[in-house]
Amino acid sequence: MYAMKFFKEFITKPGRVGSVIPSSRELATVVTQAAKVAEAQVVVEFGPGTGAITEQILPRLQPGAKFFAMEINPDFVTILHKRFPDVKVHQDSATRTPEYLAELGVTHCDSIVSGLPWTVFNDELQNQLFDAIIASLRPGGTFATYIYIQSPAVPSGKKFLDRMKTRFSRTGKTNIIWRNVPPAMVVWGEK
Repeated sequence: MYAMKFFKEFITKPGRVGSVIPSSRELATVVTQAAKVAEAQVVVEFGPGTGAITEQILPRLQPGAKFFAMEINPDFVTILHKRFPDVKVHQDSATRTPEYLAELGVTHCDSIVSGLPWTVFNDELQNQLFDAIIASLRPGGTFATYIYIQSPAVPSGKKFLDRMKTRFSRTGKTNIIWRNVPPAMVVWGEK
């Protein structure tokens, strides 16, 4: 059911949905580990889609940890509300994350997990999103996302990885997660 909705959104909204199907459980597990979700007191998810990564974030949250998601697609927001009725999902751009952290009564988060299709975004949007990430993360906080296997070989992917290196004090990437369509790797940055 969710895979078909994801596919429809990929076809009808190119540039907003980056894959034909949701992330695999293996990819979702690796990205939440790279983001250090289990160690965080405040976690934000960018672009949860239909909730494949959200499903892996929730059981890893510490007791009392705060969590919310930023999803711009109204159809996905509806699905997320049905799947995770106790999760706060803001239907808005992730660029507004600092405002929602303030509403939560905190100035920073410890972890940002992203499912956004970074390599399809133009430079201006990438910079706006990175500005929001840096403004939102506490010093030492972690941002993690994933890119597909072909991304480092294409100009937009190279640009994204270079931009990450200029925005974070440390960056890294995982091995390829072959059990995903398409295969992907997790990239992370520490503020």
